[in-house]
Amino acid sequence: MNVPDAYDPDPDDLDPGHPDAYAPDAYEPAADGQRSDGSRSGGQHRSDGQLQRQALLEAALRIIERDGAAGITHRTVAQEARLPTTAATSAFESPDALLTAALTNAMELETERLRQLTAALADGPGAAGGHGDKRRMLARLTAGALADRGPQLAEFELCILAARRPELRSHTRRWSEALAGFARLHTQDPMRVALFIRAYEGLRLQALLADEPPAAEEFEAMLWELLPDEG
Repeated sequence: MNVPDAYDPDPDDLDPGHPDAYAPDAYEPAADGQRSDGSRSGGQHRSDGQLQRQALLEAALRIIERDGAAGITHRTVAQEARLPTTAATSAFESPDALLTAALTNAMELETERLRQLTAALADGPGAAGGHGDKRRMLARLTAGALADRGPQLAEFELCILAARRPELRSHTRRWSEALAGFARLHTQDPMRVALFIRAYEGLRLQALLADEPPAAEEFEAMLWELLPDEG
């Protein structure tokens, strides 16, 4: 998954569960080299640490896609990333910390992509007359995202994990808020906004289960049904 260029949050604004709380420079390390978020300070140059961390997170997503969350260990992720196991153990205190970082990072990136789409100028004919083509843009984004199943599966894994761990629900709430922001481009009806959020999530889940996920045109038709122009 490509990281949006505009997504560069200030670590001071992040809650402890935010994926970038694991970044090497996000918090000062404790005296024993371990940070309060479960990651460790290896004394590496920031760029090297960030590159290794990103490689580990991407490797974790591939494992989640292939084997599920149960397949995440320091060793398996390091092997997938073609790094020594010590790279994973120095970056993340435990396999659970690595899994949590991978899942929350995936959802935060998708959330930011949706926010950027909502804020972007509409494209296509008639763009100045409304937001109808934003539904087309979201349909294309959704269809394209399903080509890379790892991040999509990670989001649903995070929802399951958050059902048991309330401290992770801030990430799922931000995703729902981003969906609501998109829906409000087309309607101010709270019931229709709520229906859109639930229906869109259902569409994505069903697309993951399908042998052939819907094409962008199919998603667009469904989005128009969920968010018709208000007359």
